[in-house]
Amino acid sequence: MTTEIRSDREALLVELVDEQGLAIGACSVAQAHRQPGQLHRAFSVLLYDPSGRVLLQRRAAVKTRFPQRWSNTCCGHPAPGQDPADAATIRLKEELGLAVTQLTEAGIYRYRAADPRGNQVEHEWDHVLVGAMPDSAPRPDPAEVSEYAWIDTAELLDRLSAEPDSYTPWLRGVLEVAARR
Repeated sequence: MTTEIRSDREALLVELVDEQGLAIGACSVAQAHRQPGQLHRAFSVLLYDPSGRVLLQRRAAVKTRFPQRWSNTCCGHPAPGQDPADAATIRLKEELGLAVTQLTEAGIYRYRAADPRGNQVEHEWDHVLVGAMPDSAPRPDPAEVSEYAWIDTAELLDRLSAEPDSYTPWLRGVLEVAARR
């Protein structure tokens, strides 16, 4: 069943964008992530608790790209024409069982990162969204998230420098965009 869910997600459409982030077409998630990668719209969410710690997730072993690496709270792709914050709200519920009522866009992080395990690549126009943690505890979907942790941002940046291969390659850039808000 996990393979079916993952395969279905890979067939969903993403919005291709140009160098200015304007929509220019659509293709499947799988196609957008094949080498050399096609620039497409994505979102990365960072949720913070009242003390300023950020919620991280460790990507499940079955993830197609960068499995078992620690990453931001949630990430994904809006459907063509879909508002990134609306798509992120849905993914937070699906991946972590969290109902977040407000996400604020901190900016765009554009990046390209090849997965060292094969021919998969992330080439994304990434809307960085920040929000406050709701009162409920995360209930991760094990097909998406293997574990989660709260961490102080300064400590996280130290760990990213010391062990970069334990984290997704986009995490530092996402944190930098969020810090500018």
